[in-house]
Amino acid sequence: MFTASWRRALLASAQQTQPLPQTLSVLESTPQVRGLHTIIRNKETSRDEFIFYSKRLMRLLIEHALTFLPSQPCSIQTPQGHEYEGCSYNGKGITGVSILRAGETMEPALRAVCKDVRIGKILIQTNLDSGEPELHYLRLPKDISEDHVILMDSTVSTGAAAMMAVRVLLDHEVQEDKIMLVSLLMAELGVHSVAYAFPKVKIITTAVDKGLDDFLHVIPGIGNFAEDQTLDCSESKRVAGGDIV
Repeated sequence: MFTASWRRALLASAQQTQPLPQTLSVLESTPQVRGLHTIIRNKETSRDEFIFYSKRLMRLLIEHALTFLPSQPCSIQTPQGHEYEGCSYNGKGITGVSILRAGETMEPALRAVCKDVRIGKILIQTNLDSGEPELHYLRLPKDISEDHVILMDSTVSTGAAAMMAVRVLLDHEVQEDKIMLVSLLMAELGVHSVAYAFPKVKIITTAVDKGLDDFLHVIPGIGNFAEDQTLDCSESKRVAGGDIV
């Protein structure tokens, strides 16, 4: 008997024969980016090295994501008394929302490049009997409906957790085209599933892997590390292989 996750996988599998959606943006695979992936995917990498190089890759990913925020031309005056034609953010606010727990590991990178950014959290876990994702915890800032939202998760496999999180944001009146799903690593299935369900959501990642194993972990993936891979001083954990669903 198929679980709910496998039913979703089977329904979305037909999508994988199609080109990747236009709403997807993958960080340019420069030698630096490939080198960082080589380190964090290597099962021989030490915990300290994994933490250090993961943080570097998260910073690059968040900075790439910020390029998709709306901007407008503006003219300012330099200290030397000359005008400079630049641009500024054209929106009310920016909120980061972590899909717990792995999404929390991306918060420091967002805070480092977005001054005074507001942070929300969503915890989604799988019901072991039904196999369906369930919302267990929610904390969102007030007036989030007026902001552009950066939805963060470390990896996306089937896309089930990400889709439920997007639905929660829509229920709080966040506009679909103001949501960006940002993840270090995604499976093609997750990309197609999210894009099919929410065609206006921007999907941003550093790499897209082809498949999933029998446990719905992304393959080749980032691999398995120790049970508690803390990336900062919070209680964040690295969850290897896929969504927290």
